[in-house]
Amino acid sequence: MKYNKLFLLVFLFFTAPAWAFTGATNKGLPGKDAVPMDAPLPPSPYMGKPLPELKGVVSWKTLSQVEAVRQKDKFVPKFSGGITALDKKEIKLQGFMLPLDMGEKQKRFILTALPPSCSFCLPGGPDQLVEVQAKTPVKYGFEPIVVNGKFVVLKDDEMGLYYRLTDAVVVSQ
Repeated sequence: MKYNKLFLLVFLFFTAPAWAFTGATNKGLPGKDAVPMDAPLPPSPYMGKPLPELKGVVSWKTLSQVEAVRQKDKFVPKFSGGITALDKKEIKLQGFMLPLDMGEKQKRFILTALPPSCSFCLPGGPDQLVEVQAKTPVKYGFEPIVVNGKFVVLKDDEMGLYYRLTDAVVVSQ
């Protein structure tokens, strides 16, 4: 019994630095309004449900009308007529920005159908991702944006992407 108390006391003494600083905050000194740095981010209100469809904006349902077909020793996308009709046309897309470069503003990024939930994972398959090449750098944010640009259907992209939007500009952010 006496050794159990001693063990507990020694354990608390040596582990105190580890648990004593979990109250550190991102607002300087701890206070009642401070948010702990180790607190999880609040869940996105968009998580688990598709973005609402907007008039004049190509939907992700349309972009999902593709299937992978085997062609010799690899799989290639087979697009629906609705998607091929959009090739090389100016369209609007709505989605979440996934940055490809460091910095607050992005000139090249991925637009996704779903909000990113993991720093190391893509939030969807190739039919839910569009590479965007913007005319001018776009400020990164967590909210969905609408971009307008020239849509390109990629039939055999080396990175496995299906879609690209070039000369893009943000319509709403």
